[in-house]
Amino acid sequence: MPKNVGCFSFLNDFYTLLIGDGDENEKSSSRSSKENNYGPTLVIHGGAGTIARKDFSEKLQNEYLDALKESLFAGYKILLNGGNSMDAVEVAVRVMEDCPLFNAGKGSVFTIGGKNELESSFMIGTSDHPAGASTLLHTVKNPITLAKTLLLDPENPHVFLGGIEAEEYAKKKGLEIVDPGYFWTKGRWQQHLEELNKGNNEVDSLYPMGTVGAVAVDKNGIIATATSTGGMNNKKDGRIGDTPLIGCGTWADNETCGVSGTGNGEFFIRYGIAQDVSSRMRYLGENVNEAANAVIENMRKVGGGGGVIALDKYGHVAMPFNTTGMYRGYIRVSESIPYVFIF
Repeated sequence: MPKNVGCFSFLNDFYTLLIGDGDENEKSSSRSSKENNYGPTLVIHGGAGTIARKDFSEKLQNEYLDALKESLFAGYKILLNGGNSMDAVEVAVRVMEDCPLFNAGKGSVFTIGGKNELESSFMIGTSDHPAGASTLLHTVKNPITLAKTLLLDPENPHVFLGGIEAEEYAKKKGLEIVDPGYFWTKGRWQQHLEELNKGNNEVDSLYPMGTVGAVAVDKNGIIATATSTGGMNNKKDGRIGDTPLIGCGTWADNETCGVSGTGNGEFFIRYGIAQDVSSRMRYLGENVNEAANAVIENMRKVGGGGGVIALDKYGHVAMPFNTTGMYRGYIRVSESIPYVFIF
């Protein structure tokens, strides 16, 4: 268990119970072979949306690329040392939650009422589909750790908690609680005010860029997915997006893939985007790249903007998007090289 991440000493033991003796890594797939097994791999995204290259200075581009590398290396260290995929995606997402550049945690956008309302989800790809999710958070410093804690807590019977009860649960479990003002940043506040002044208060005109996520596969072939967001800029107070909805913004299945999405959440909800990638692999026999690209193209055809990161248990990566840009990257233990992109 990485330092300062997670809450209970028994969580790794519980993870061992979830994955069994590791035999899942030996199950063959008609779509992949051991010759194409890249081993432990981590893929991340920092949001997709209207990212105009002409308005994006080289200095700011480098800041984003450096932040993506920091996130990748944090998760990579876990995988390199034989750690599990859950810890890898958690630390990778926490780095982005703590960075004001991204719309999650510290860099979250504001609601129309001037609040930061955060949400997150976590899923493991074992056959029982364990998952945890949270929403309408105002004081939990790292929502992704709350989602992971909900998933692993043997005394918690629920997948999804929100609002005051979720925050009380986080406090009882020893997660870091902050004043709501911690999430305030000058740039996001200005964005909030500018949109208000323009009168862009309807859902279909909201700026869709945001959300961070990570998918990893570890040495046991176990896939974990983690997604966290501040939601849409100037969303209505109380709006819940796709991020905490399992199957919409987050999915994990060892026999197909793990998926984390970013973009216009209403489309991810209505079309079940994350699970759709997995379903195409399962029922159509597509590989992860074919399935992910088809799903994002189909979403474009119905007017939805965004992207996904997807990863199968052999370390094959897909990162399609239909917007002008998506902060994204991946790293493999076998290579130790971070690949990061914006456009």
